[in-house]
This record gives sequence, structure tokens and C-alpha cells, in this order.
Amino acid sequence: VLLLQIVHILNMTSAKIVSFLLHPEESLHSLQNRIEFETGISTGNQELLLETGICLDPRKPASQCVIDGVRGWDSYMVYLFDKSKTVYDGPFASRSLSDCVNYIVQDSKIQLPIPQLRKVWAEAVHYVIGLKEDYSRLFQGQRAAMLSLLRYNANLIKMKNNMVSASQQLKAKLEFFHQSIRLDLERYSDQMAYGISSEKMLKAWKEMEEKASQCAQAEDIGYLDEQIMALHTEIVELQKSPYARRQGEVMESLEQRAIDLYKQLKTRPPDHAYSDSTDMVKIIVQTVQSQDRVLKELFGHLSKLLGCKQKIIDLLPEIEVALNNIKEADNSVMQMQGKRQREIWHLLKIACTQSSSRSLVSSSLEGTASAPAATWLPPGSSGNAAPHPLSSLAAPEDGESFADVIRENVNYLELFSSILQEVRQEQSSMMVS
Repeated sequence: VLLLQIVHILNMTSAKIVSFLLHPEESLHSLQNRIEFETGISTGNQELLLETGICLDPRKPASQCVIDGVRGWDSYMVYLFDKSKTVYDGPFASRSLSDCVNYIVQDSKIQLPIPQLRKVWAEAVHYVIGLKEDYSRLFQGQRAAMLSLLRYNANLIKMKNNMVSASQQLKAKLEFFHQSIRLDLERYSDQMAYGISSEKMLKAWKEMEEKASQCAQAEDIGYLDEQIMALHTEIVELQKSPYARRQGEVMESLEQRAIDLYKQLKTRPPDHAYSDSTDMVKIIVQTVQSQDRVLKELFGHLSKLLGCKQKIIDLLPEIEVALNNIKEADNSVMQMQGKRQREIWHLLKIACTQSSSRSLVSSSLEGTASAPAATWLPPGSSGNAAPHPLSSLAAPEDGESFADVIRENVNYLELFSSILQEVRQEQSSMMVS
């Protein structure tokens, strides 16, 4: 018998307990099918919570519902909630009276022999204790719902912090991108008159600026932040509510009074005396009324808890969408930044190529202009001196140096032509890209 595994399920929608004998290695899905058959709640809408507010893991066997060891195994509960409901219609009807207790409740002044009265009052005490325990189990179910809500809220806060952090990073990158592209456009406009120009590239940069403005929409998460903060405030108020704390003090005092009455009755000698049940019936009626009141408050508070939990469940996908939008906008901004920087380096390459070609041309022209003068002037003569006779200028070595200068100029001209051709090709390729 001790090896048997029995799970007790408290259905929070009906305040009734259903118990199941677990089969060896039974899966949780199999247990849920049996719960559906008993309660009418479909497996998809079942939420099974432990006392700690942890939801049962569908990957583990059904034995996770049962605690290890002997102590407390018969009182350990798993709490069943219907995910399709957020409003519970309690309070529910109290447990039914036994025939004996119902007999004295109908007529509390009826006289019964002391031995028979002891049996009736013992059942009455058991009934009062049962009412208090029913409330205690339902309160524990409400507490499990609160702990589950706090777990969902912790996950919501974590996702919200990630969303806010990503939004702030995107905002900083967008500000940097806008400042950079404005500066680039200004500097580009300044050098267009004497430098390099590309209408296609200029158009692409302006389109990047417009696209970056559209990406700024992804960082707008104010509406989500407001909903999360309002929900967080509501959860804090529910935690502070007096209905979140145990309200069974009155029922506990009534339970003690019933026990004391029964103890007083036991001390009376079992003679032929008779007595009525007026005092015990008053305690029964007061306990039922107290249970009705505290259960009404309990289920009202539980409905608010489940409503907040449903709001969190509805908010989580919206936060996921906002996070994805922020990530896509972030990637888009980084790609545009990288593309613009590559284009700037391409412009720099072309500008450097043009500068080097101009320096080569100027140096070749200077060499062409100075070499003949140095050739025709004899050594040691100044530029203002009178020219020498032709016979003195027809030295063979002078003719050879003049031919060398001509060959050097031809080489410079070919090099300059090839450089110009490369520059034209790079400019045309930049126009196409």
C-alpha cells in the first residue's frame, strides 16, 4: 500500500478534489486525459500548478505530482486551473451535511441522550473542521496562482528590460548615423565643384537617411512600456491586498469553540440525561456563513490574479515582435553605415589616384622644359650669355642626351595615358554601383 502513488487534484473551478492512482511510468499527458474525463476541462486548457506555483513539466512523468516519502503524501495537492477562464464564479456550495448533523440543524432544541449526542456532536466537529480545511486548501491554490503570476511577471520584466536596452542602443546608433550622414552630405556638396561627383551615390545616401528615419519607428516602445508599468502596479496592489493573506481566523476560532463544546460534553456522565444542540448548531451556522464570506473574497481576488496573468500572456508576443523589429532596424542601420563607409573609401581611392596622376604629369612637364635648356647651354655659361657658334653646339654627346630626353618624355606620356584610362574605368564603375 505504501508503494502506491496517489495524486490529489484540487479543481479550482469547482472546489472539488479528484484523486487518481498513478500507473507505473505513467506520462503526464495520460494523467491529463484522465483529468479531462473527470472534470470536463480539456487537456489544452489544463494548467496544473504545484504549491510553489511551478507548472508541471510535460516532459516528465506524472509521478512529479507526488512528493517523496510518507509524511504529507495524503494531503499534498496539485491545483488545477482552466486557462480558458479568467473569472471564477465562487463562492461554491459548502460540503454536504451528514444525516445526523442535518437532523440537529433542522431542530437545534431537540433533546437527545448524552451518548447519542456525543456521536452527533463528533460529526458536527468534524464538519466544522472540514469547512476550515476546505478554505485552507482553496487559499493554498490561490497562493499557488499568485506565485505563478509572480514568475510570469519576473519573465515579463526581464523581457521588458531587454527591449528597453535594445531600444536605447538603436536610438544611439540612429543618432550617430544621422549626424554622420549629414556631415558626409555637407562635405560632399562642398567638394562637388572641384572634386568627384556621383549623382547615383548622392541619391543612395539620401535614401539611406530616409530609411534611417523609418527605422526610428522601431525604437518607439512607449505604448508597451506604459502597459507593462500599469500591469506591474496592479500586481503590486494585488500583493498588498488583505485578500492575499489568510482570512480563516474566524473559522479557526469557531473550530476551537466546537472542539471545546465536545470536550465539555464528553466529561458529562453517561446517565439518562438529555440535552439539546443549540450551541453546536450556532457554531455550524456561523462557520458556514464565515466560509461563504471568505470564499467570495478569495475567488474575487483569484479572478483578478488570473486576469493579470492573462494580460502578461497577451503582452509577451507583442514584446517579442517589438524586439524583432528593433533587431531588424539595428541590422539595417549597421549595413547602411558599412555601405556608406565603403563608398567613402572608394571615393578616397579615386581622389588619391587622380592626385598621383597630376603629380606625375607636372613632373614630366617640368623635366621636358628644363632638359633642352640644360642641353643647349654649355657648361659654365649663364642663361643671359650670348649663344655660341653652331660649330660649338654640334657635339655628339649633346645629340645623344637630347635623344634620351625624347625617349623619357614618350615613356611619361604612355604612363600618363594608362593612368587616365584607369581613372575613367573606376569612375564609370562607381557610377554603375
